[in-house]
Amino acid sequence: MADVPGLRPTSERVRETLFNWLQPKIEGARCLDLYAGTGALGFEALSRGAGEVVFVELSPVAVAALRKAEYVLHADDAMIHADEAIHFLESHNEVPFDIVFLDPPFDNAPLDTLCGLLQADVVDGALIYIERSKDQPAPQLPEGWQVVHEKTAGMVVYSLVSVHKPSAEENEEEQAIQGEPE
Repeated sequence: MADVPGLRPTSERVRETLFNWLQPKIEGARCLDLYAGTGALGFEALSRGAGEVVFVELSPVAVAALRKAEYVLHADDAMIHADEAIHFLESHNEVPFDIVFLDPPFDNAPLDTLCGLLQADVVDGALIYIERSKDQPAPQLPEGWQVVHEKTAGMVVYSLVSVHKPSAEENEEEQAIQGEPE
């Protein structure tokens, strides 16, 4: 494992629960492992049938370890980006993701900002895994996002969030309702 300050791999117990939650949606999914660290979540997703995983990690040491793991595991469907998470999301304009693993360092986790930016990078029905410190408040989720599972393990709270993106018709209805006088 790469020696990187703040690197905190998701425990095996939490990963097992997470992938039980993801079982119905993982096959063929396009995944984003933001703040990839060791890549445990992304590589596990690939081993369970994900179609592609994009790993985003800023630490050069962790990126080198990810590239080595990609080579050793023959993970042809892995794409590794040495980039800062917010910059990646702001500049990403590729195919949106079905599943996102959002597990930033606890001491510097702009979860509200990240969730807001992710809104443009996920499909309707996407699943977002969010891991945070028990001491940290839950993030403000964008409209249409709903926590479908949440558990605590020690000092970690982990959640699975489902994304619902309002259709153009729903947006028009909402605007019409807001425009009506009371």
